[in-house]
Amino acid sequence: MAALVVVAAAASTGCSLLFEEPPDWPERLAEAEATLGKTPAVPEDHFYALTDGAKAAYEVGDLDKAERFARQLLAMAPTFPKDWNYGNAIHDGNMVLGRLALRRGDVAGATQHLTAAGNTPGSPQLNSFGPNMALASDLLQVDQRAAVLSYFGQCRRFWEMGDRDLRQWEALVKDGQRPDFGAHLLY
Repeated sequence: MAALVVVAAAASTGCSLLFEEPPDWPERLAEAEATLGKTPAVPEDHFYALTDGAKAAYEVGDLDKAERFARQLLAMAPTFPKDWNYGNAIHDGNMVLGRLALRRGDVAGATQHLTAAGNTPGSPQLNSFGPNMALASDLLQVDQRAAVLSYFGQCRRFWEMGDRDLRQWEALVKDGQRPDFGAHLLY
């Protein structure tokens, strides 16, 4: 297991987060698959493993598996509306599907998934550390500033501690720049 290190989320914010750097996506995918392969299956364990598995599969380039895991995750989510991972599932499942849509040239589908990701009720992780901004960053590369600005507004509902970052990022996007999302691209 990789050692935890403190990394600045963005040099200008002074905010720091604990996470593995760099994420060992192949290892995380293998761990998720090991959990998903257990028999008898424990539904909660699968629900948790799919969250990490979808992101890890995308990052290692196994796009079919990433899509399958993200769709399974979103299908399972209504079964766990009171679970601490519910908000992560909504956010991360849609983030992965949006990134896949964008890779396939479906900008409208990607922006729809960004909106759906922002409709998360939050979670302990999202409320504290904030959301992964990979899909937002990807969409800024294809000049979808309005969708990203709207998403920032959605994030404000659950990420109260992120107001400073969100304001800075909004200003940059409105100015036609792409923010350095720092650690928000890695978890």
